[in-house]
Amino acid sequence: MSAPSPTELRAVIADVLAGIAPEARLDLIDPDGPFREELDIDSMDFLNLVVGLKARLGVEVPESDYGQLGTLNQMLGYLGRRIG
Repeated sequence: MSAPSPTELRAVIADVLAGIAPEARLDLIDPDGPFREELDIDSMDFLNLVVGLKARLGVEVPESDYGQLGTLNQMLGYLGRRIG
């Protein structure tokens, strides 16, 4: 199986996020801005997002790597590297 494209990863992130914070819209944020601030989600929502991504993509994100998920573009790159 090949690694998902950034567009496919973005769709998965948006889908998981919709179950956690339905008002958060990836299409309205700066992809290089601080992810949690751009989406106005708290640390618990962020943790639920990471857990949801693990369930959907099979990617374990250790807490020590959370800093690499600071923006949407960083998250897309991180997930792409971990899957690919």
